[in-house]
Amino acid sequence: MTETVLFDRAALLDTVAGTLLPGQRVLVRGNEIDAVGPDVEAPDGARVVDLEGRTLMPGLVDCHVHVNAHSADLGGIADDSPAYVAATAAIELRAMLHRGFTTVRDTGGADFGIADAVAEGLIEGPRIFFGGKALSQTGGHVDMRPRGRQVSDSHQCCPSMGLVCDGVDGVRKAAREQLRTGAHHVKIMLSGGVASPTDRIDSTQFAIEEIRAIVDEAEAANRYVTGHAYTARAINRGLEAGVRSIEHGNLLDESSTELFLRHNAFLVPTLVTYRQMAREGAEFGLSAANLAKNTTVLDAGLRALETAHRAGVAICYGSDLLGGMRRHQLQEFTIRGAVIPAADVIRSATVTAARLLGEEGRIGQITPGARADLLVVDGNPLADLAVLTDPEHRLHLIMQGGNVKADRLGAFSRA
Repeated sequence: MTETVLFDRAALLDTVAGTLLPGQRVLVRGNEIDAVGPDVEAPDGARVVDLEGRTLMPGLVDCHVHVNAHSADLGGIADDSPAYVAATAAIELRAMLHRGFTTVRDTGGADFGIADAVAEGLIEGPRIFFGGKALSQTGGHVDMRPRGRQVSDSHQCCPSMGLVCDGVDGVRKAAREQLRTGAHHVKIMLSGGVASPTDRIDSTQFAIEEIRAIVDEAEAANRYVTGHAYTARAINRGLEAGVRSIEHGNLLDESSTELFLRHNAFLVPTLVTYRQMAREGAEFGLSAANLAKNTTVLDAGLRALETAHRAGVAICYGSDLLGGMRRHQLQEFTIRGAVIPAADVIRSATVTAARLLGEEGRIGQITPGARADLLVVDGNPLADLAVLTDPEHRLHLIMQGGNVKADRLGAFSRA
């Protein structure tokens, strides 16, 4: 249940300007922010929470998660019980929320059921912008069949990450099926990937006519296409065909950055997943062949991030971690902070992410009319991104849509 709350003496993190404003007051009414400023008055009956100079910032947004991926063996997940996968997803979603992520975008696997369960309060977690099953050509990144298997089960109840489809008519139908369920975007595979068994990292996937058909279907539904791609060749094909967001992008070059800017497209790097796959991938289900592919993109990611940032590409936060490696979700902050300013890293997980999701002014910033997704942290993240990576000791309060989800301040104790 929400109530009227006035946060007092807050050091307010302005994610647009990239500054910290001391002595601010923020009034929350119901599930929205009502007023912001040093002189905001407390209405009768409002709860006043004195933050004593702690930092008040918007909830975080991760634009690349897989809530169903309880293992890095993505082919094996397809054979699990949907009930089991949903139970493990519920556990992980709660963990994501308690790391400070109040919104996530799932880019393969999550469906309307898990999104509705969160929205209705049946389980605790970030609100989910889901895409349903990712689309792949035969032999593409979500075709998880080993070389000797011919049969592929595409049933909706099969908890796989994606769907195999071919030809213009086939991809149109597959895109329409995801959009029919309320998908916020359509995810497609534009190149090979690390966790799939038979494709090459440097391959391109889907014919241009197929990509354009999927983009047409998404745009007809007032939605967009996001594409998994590593190499400049794969990235550029997607951008030229109308793909709005590129996931990973580790091997992009200056020709790619020109296209990002020309098409107002977004890049969602996921650097932490490659580091953790190198360290822990075998433990959590990656094969030796998968680990070998990981080395191809591991070291290139930071260079690509720096190139894209220098060119002015719109960059969003993504983690893409699988299985037990998901506990490292916040480490993407410090990895990126090695090459780009802290303010820009924070923007990638707030205001820029909001633009990608079509939620500009609603999430990712503390402004009147925005959702009351708020975090209270000790320290200044603009000076030290590690403030955000230690939620157990530095994250003191989580509010999502006006509802308090964690309160280590004791400010909302009913005792």
